[in-house]
Amino acid sequence: MKNLNLSLAADEVLMLVGPTGCGKTTILQALAGLVPISEGQIELDNWISTSGRAVPPEKRNVGMVFQDFALFPHLTVEQNVCFHLSNTKLADHWLQLLGLDAFRRAKPGRLSGGQKQRVALARTLAHEPAFVLLDEPLSNLDAALKDSLRWDIREALKSAGIPAIWVTHDQEEALSVGDRVGILNGGVLEQLDTPEKCFSEPTSRFVAGFLGEASFLPGDLHQDQVATVLGPAPGIPINGAAGGVDLLLRPDDLSLMPSTEGNGVIDWVRYEGCSRLYAVRIAGGTQLRVRTSHELQVRRGDRVQMAITTTHPLAAFPREA
Repeated sequence: MKNLNLSLAADEVLMLVGPTGCGKTTILQALAGLVPISEGQIELDNWISTSGRAVPPEKRNVGMVFQDFALFPHLTVEQNVCFHLSNTKLADHWLQLLGLDAFRRAKPGRLSGGQKQRVALARTLAHEPAFVLLDEPLSNLDAALKDSLRWDIREALKSAGIPAIWVTHDQEEALSVGDRVGILNGGVLEQLDTPEKCFSEPTSRFVAGFLGEASFLPGDLHQDQVATVLGPAPGIPINGAAGGVDLLLRPDDLSLMPSTEGNGVIDWVRYEGCSRLYAVRIAGGTQLRVRTSHELQVRRGDRVQMAITTTHPLAAFPREA
């Protein structure tokens, strides 16, 4: 990791995202005391860990939730949650709050993946950690379960008033659950901000592409307006952009209508259930992606009319050579 500097608010949920090998899990391991740091420091209210004076994991009061649940298979749900607890009142509280009361006597082998992750979370929160580290806690669950459980975990953390750092590969999960999002690339924290800011005003093309489908349309920026072949659009200059720019367009920033005299040709189409995603080639060779209702059907090779429909300012990057 290089020049990593961040702090957590009292009950903040910070999401960390980035490609495989970018350093997400290494950060969690360093915070937990499982790997040493070469420089700098990690500080909590009652301890400071440095490269020369490391605080061991058992002294840090850090809770960890893993993707593989890490439950004791020979113990019941209640025994797992109460493990090493002298006062079980908090364990009872979290068993009830997380919907596990009916499974107190069950062994982990009888539970679903979502129930196992709730047990792991209940165990962590029952020990009253100073902060919680979550390492891709939903990656082993099916998509439908992920959608509900992510909110259950967030609400449990907020209810406990415990800050958390949550590592995920799921950009949608990061944007919807996090109070802030950190995007890592090659050991560097490229951006750390609110989900809205990271998505709408990314500080680099990497962040723009990593957080969602990104297309770039050449244009000219003058007085917060970008002139393009698809018409004008409001723009926000990124990294000092001026004059010739590349305008960041998401699939929802565009409209598409069939037209024999249109300004674009369909390269490909993907059916998504309630929507369709189209790749459209416009004059000059630029390919743009646009998402429409599933009811609109055009085929590869059809000519269509494209337009920029968004009213919010779009990120304008310095034009690439």
